[in-house]
Amino acid sequence: MRNVSGGRLAERPEVAAARAQGLLNIGEAAQASGVSPKSIRHYESVGLMPPAHRSDSNYRLYIQADVQTLRFIRHARTVGFSIERIRDLLTLWQDRNRSSADVKTLALQHIAELDRKIDELQAMRTTLNALASNCHGDLRPDCPILEQFAEVR
Repeated sequence: MRNVSGGRLAERPEVAAARAQGLLNIGEAAQASGVSPKSIRHYESVGLMPPAHRSDSNYRLYIQADVQTLRFIRHARTVGFSIERIRDLLTLWQDRNRSSADVKTLALQHIAELDRKIDELQAMRTTLNALASNCHGDLRPDCPILEQFAEVR
């Protein structure tokens, strides 16, 4: 931040103290984890993240362990795990007495769900491809795609 004369403004004492303790604000935690501030707030609201530490001015403050948890969540979301499954994975991750078989079971269940979704998408594609191939795509008003969608069963 800069003041009117171009000099650097001093940070508020509470912000400086938080930084000295290694705490990050939500923007810094977002940048360090690759998770948007909006998603961080959402993960807190659904209980994936513990409530953030708060400054005297009520700003969210995060420790490095929070950033690591956010990275974990981001990676799990990248491969399509649901919030509930991520909650289960976080519980397993934090339990050093857990069995890797429990983690593998969750991963295999997720793979089975992905396979079902892939099958559904391929069936949709096949149906739509057949409809599109039967459509002349010219200036005529008749269209087998629309006729199929309007068909009452």
